[in-house]
Amino acid sequence: MAAKDRERMLSDRGDGGTSASKVLTVMASLPVGGTLLALAGFTLFVTVVGLAIATPLFIIFSPILLPAALVVGIAVTGFLTSGAFGLTALSTLSWVIRYTRQTRLSISEPMDYTKRRMLDVAGYLGQKTKAAGRQIQSRAGPPEGKAQEVRI
Repeated sequence: MAAKDRERMLSDRGDGGTSASKVLTVMASLPVGGTLLALAGFTLFVTVVGLAIATPLFIIFSPILLPAALVVGIAVTGFLTSGAFGLTALSTLSWVIRYTRQTRLSISEPMDYTKRRMLDVAGYLGQKTKAAGRQIQSRAGPPEGKAQEVRI
């Protein structure tokens, strides 16, 4: 029975014995693990002692601490919100400036075309208006008698 158990343990390990690297690994990890475990225990101890000392103080000063904590929380929330809005405003302003600089460079050619087209249209409308005025004067006929020329 003992032989079967030993065979099963050896087959589970896979290699039939412990190697030097495994022993060194365990020996090296014991001090590190022990130190971390000791630090965790110390932290737990200090937390429990601090809570035991602070609990009566929290109970005694709770009528003062609760509103104070609420005010501090609201103030911190306000400052964070203000900072977020300021950051949003600055990034939006930066984006608008960058966008207008890019569009100014790319829109100058179509803008010049539009200006020329507007001048052409204005000149055309001026000529049409003069032609329409002459046509109306020619239909009305020559001025009779002492009619005076009206300037507008």
